[in-house]
Amino acid sequence: MEQRRVSGKSHWYHETQSSTCPADVLPLVPEAAHVEDRFLLELTLPASLLAACESWIAPARELTRLLFPDSVAVTRLQTFSAYDRLSTALTVAQVYGVQRLCNHYAARLAPLPGPDSSRESNHRLAQTTQYARQLASSPSVITPQARTQLEDVGLTTHDIVLINQITGFIGFQARVLSVFQALLGHPVRWLPGMPVQEDALATRFADRDAQWRPTISGIEPHHASAEQTATLKKWQALPPLEGLVPLLVYDCRTLDATARIISALPSDSFSGLAALITARINGSVSCFNAWRGNVDGATEHPFGDEKALAFWSQHRPTEQAIIQAVQLLTRAPDRFSAAQFNPLTEQGFSVEQAVNLLAWSGLCGWLNRLRIALGETA
Repeated sequence: MEQRRVSGKSHWYHETQSSTCPADVLPLVPEAAHVEDRFLLELTLPASLLAACESWIAPARELTRLLFPDSVAVTRLQTFSAYDRLSTALTVAQVYGVQRLCNHYAARLAPLPGPDSSRESNHRLAQTTQYARQLASSPSVITPQARTQLEDVGLTTHDIVLINQITGFIGFQARVLSVFQALLGHPVRWLPGMPVQEDALATRFADRDAQWRPTISGIEPHHASAEQTATLKKWQALPPLEGLVPLLVYDCRTLDATARIISALPSDSFSGLAALITARINGSVSCFNAWRGNVDGATEHPFGDEKALAFWSQHRPTEQAIIQAVQLLTRAPDRFSAAQFNPLTEQGFSVEQAVNLLAWSGLCGWLNRLRIALGETA
């Protein structure tokens, strides 16, 4: 992997090799580390909207504390340090290019001591960085071999579940921030040359009966703590997490907060369309098949070829506004703006309904990545 060297960690570009940094090197925006709300990152939103969305924003805030504590006790089964977690978060934030998000995780990472400079540590950091970048930018390229490479550099099952949760959550956070910034009319800023995520190949979706199965082992019942057992029992019947709960329950508190976000985001007649679009772009066959029957026309026109695109382009204005907004938010959240948000309200959505629908699409992208990364469709 080609390496670029810059002084310290004062830029968004995140090093994949550890290096000694001067003690006085600061991130570009050091104050971004010291925010009270580590999920919304001090965005000023209407009080009425915050209150309406509090049921899913509250567990999202909780996840920022659970996934990114100020210090982490590393054990034999949990080897991902605070540096590893924030390094992964910054890598994913850089993929999506949302400035507010990059500033925050760069500022939090900068003062932390990195791993030692041994070849093994450098190789591990390079491998985890590459994996997180690929899962964020092109989830359909993730294969069982990619997971094996994580094991080869010393990641445990708990670590593998955690890196996938972090990647999915940062993607969700990036899209929620983009939606709120569009609502507030913030100008769109993105780095020159930032790529747009390409859609997964249509051939992945040929089998309409394909079933998902995990490719890593879930926690054994006799090894589960009382808290893990209770969390497993509480959420194992939640449809979007079907089959994932025994894997995510390694960190039961993170699982509980994730499930509460899923439960709190309201569904409506357009939720299936938003879920279908994100699954098609990200290449999650099992998620796509799960929603295919809930959307008129999806069985015959699965978003995969020119004929299908012609069909969906002739939809009613409401569906067309949803499709355009969800597609851009999924492919390039840094480019999402009022130009995509406002058509939803013009089609009769309230601000709260539009925000919830777009947040739901961001959540679907998170779930797509968990299923792609932790299992396979057969």
